[in-house]
This record gives sequence, C-alpha cells and structure tokens, in this order.
Amino acid sequence: MSRIRAAVLGSPIEHSLSPVLHRAAYRELGLADWSYDRFEIDEAALPAFVAGLGPEWAGLSLTMPLKRAVMPLLDAVSDTAASVEAVNTVVLTEDGRRLGDNTDIPGIVAALHERGVEKVPAAAVLGAGATASSALAALARICTGEVTAYVRSRARADEMRQWGERLGVDVRTADWSDAAQALAAPLVIATTPAGATDDLATAVPAAPGTLFDVLYDPWPTALAASWTQRGGTLLGGLDLLVHQAVLQVEQMTGRTPGPLAAMRAAGEAALRARH
Repeated sequence: MSRIRAAVLGSPIEHSLSPVLHRAAYRELGLADWSYDRFEIDEAALPAFVAGLGPEWAGLSLTMPLKRAVMPLLDAVSDTAASVEAVNTVVLTEDGRRLGDNTDIPGIVAALHERGVEKVPAAAVLGAGATASSALAALARICTGEVTAYVRSRARADEMRQWGERLGVDVRTADWSDAAQALAAPLVIATTPAGATDDLATAVPAAPGTLFDVLYDPWPTALAASWTQRGGTLLGGLDLLVHQAVLQVEQMTGRTPGPLAAMRAAGEAALRARH
C-alpha cells in the first residue's frame, strides 16, 4: 500500500503539535495510508526541500520562519494568505501544482464562533507581531467597530495601522503602558510571547468579555487564569491550532474530520505529557 505524505516544516519545529493533531484526524477519518511528520527546515533549506517533493506528497503545514519565505515557491496563493503575506498551508495537487493558503485567519474566526462569539462591536489586540496581522484579518470578518492595538514602539504602531488599512479594519494604536485598558474590550486577542501579559493579570475587570490568548504552552497564562476566575470567556492557542488544523486536513485530504473532540483531546494529552 502506497503511503500519502504530509508534514509540518519550520525552525524550531520540535515543539509543534501539528503531527499530534493531524494524526488524530487521520485516525478519525480511517486514513491508514496517510502519514504526517515534522522537519526542521529554515529559510535557506526550504527551496530545495519543496523542489524535492514527489507525487506521494499531499500537503505541508508551515510555521515560522517559513510563512512568507514559501510564497515565491508556489504556483498560486489564496486571497486570504495574500492579504497578510503569510502562507501556513500548501496543498500539492495531482497535476503538480503548489497552492498556498492561510488557515490561521478562518481558524481564529471558527474558534470564536464555536464559543458563540460571532460579532463584536469593538476589540483589542495585544502585540504587533506576525500573529497580530492574522488577528486583524480575522477581526475584519467579525468586528463591526474600532480595533485598538497595544504596542511597544512607534514602528509597530505604524505597521498595525498599515495592516488595518490594507485589511479594511479601523485600527487605533495605543502604547503598551496602557495595555490594562485593553481588558475592558468585549474581545481581547493576545498575540504576545510567554510572560508578556503576566503583569496584566491583576487588571482583569470584574465582568470581562472574551479573551483569546494564542499561547498554548505554558498554559494557562497568568492572564488567562485570572480571566477564568473572573468569569470571562477564554480561548487558548490549542483552540486556534485545532481549528486551523481541521481546515488543513480538509484541504489536503478532501475529507472533513468529524467532531473536533478527538483532535483537541490528542493535543491536550500531548501538552500534559510535556509537564
């Protein structure tokens, strides 16, 4: 029986939960002839790796630092991926084409919809890195009003306003020193590295809205724990990982996994095993 291959690429890649999630989906779908691996690949090694892919390959997941570097190597890029200049999914077609997409953006939206958050009148974004641009693209679909981005530098502020103009989002920027004010927004998306929001844990309001903290390890963050204690709706990085992975599986296999429970449970088990 011939194997059909898929994998996640990036550097560093050892921490990636993608193999756990995709393999769980394959089991649910009965795809015994599918395999999913991880490869430590940096920007310099990427062109040769992609060029060497044979007909047994169905798709790739991409993490940092490859989401932009892969774009010149593709035959076509979806409008969603082009909007943020980042590809996290490559589908390899039977006729040899390489098609790029971004499932992070619809993954954020789907995760929020799962928790009943379909439209918000305003939102706040903590941070201004690569994930922040995907957050803005997601907010373009669900936020009807202003988005305030809390950033650490004038250059980052300029970048976020530019992304807002490009994505059709009304973005106002504020200094990170005022980040506690973000927590009053009906939806807060935290895109910062581990530890960056710990000092905000004591500033969570008495009746918080929804927090989407994209970290998953360590979890919960201090902010996430405080949010839950105050009764707010909380989403974490695993929610994003599962929803974007479901969309990747759909594109690569042509099949839709059933309930997300099996993929989420596999991810949770893998995280517990690390600690």
